[in-house]
Amino acid sequence: MGEHYGNLQKIRDGKRTFAITPFIPAGFILPDTLIKISEVTKKYNGVLKITSGQRIMITNLKEEDLPKIWEELGMEPAVKSQYSVKNVEMCPAGFCKRSKYNTIGIGMKLLNKFYGAEMPNRTKIGVAGCRNACGSVYARDVGVIADKSGFIVVVGGSAGFNPRLADIIAKDISEKEAYELVERVLNFYNETATFGEKLGDFIDRIGLEEFKKSVL
Repeated sequence: MGEHYGNLQKIRDGKRTFAITPFIPAGFILPDTLIKISEVTKKYNGVLKITSGQRIMITNLKEEDLPKIWEELGMEPAVKSQYSVKNVEMCPAGFCKRSKYNTIGIGMKLLNKFYGAEMPNRTKIGVAGCRNACGSVYARDVGVIADKSGFIVVVGGSAGFNPRLADIIAKDISEKEAYELVERVLNFYNETATFGEKLGDFIDRIGLEEFKKSVL
C-alpha cells in the first residue's frame, strides 16, 4: 500500500492516481466525520466510492497530496497490512426489526480484539443479528450469526478469486461461547496455516472435521 497508505489506481494516459480508505469502525460514522470526509475530498478533487466493506474510499487523488489528506482527515487507514484481520462487518442489528439479538456488542468486542491482528492472509469477519445474514456473512472468513435459539458460527467463506460458501461449525451456542470459538478459530488458523493461505483453503487442505476437532 505504500508509506502513505494509498493504492495506485488504473493509470490513464500516463496519469497516476491513488485511492485511500479511512477506518470507519463497523460502518458507523458520526455526521461531523462524514462532513469532514466530503470537505477534504472536494478540496483535493477526489471521487467518493461507498465500498462493499462498509467503508468510504476516496479515489482520483495525487500521490503528493496523500500525506496532507490523511493529516486533514485526522483518521487512520482502514488497512495497514493485507496479512491481517482487515475488517469486521456488521449489520445494524440494534436498529433492525428483523434482528433476533443486538449483535453490535459482540461485533465491537471482536473488532476491538482482532482488528489489524496479523494473519496468514487477509481475513474478514462478519456479524449479523438474524439468519438473513446481511453483510454477506456466509462469504466471510469467520462469521457470527444470531438466531432465536442461539448463535451460529461459520468459517471459511470467500467472495473473492475462489468463491467459497462458509461452513457452519457451531449452532445454538451462547454469545460468550461464540466469541471464544472465534478466538480459537483465529488462533488456530494463525498458528497452523501456511503464509498466504486463506482460511477456506486451509480448511479444505486439512479437512473440515479435522478443523472442527481442533477448535471445538
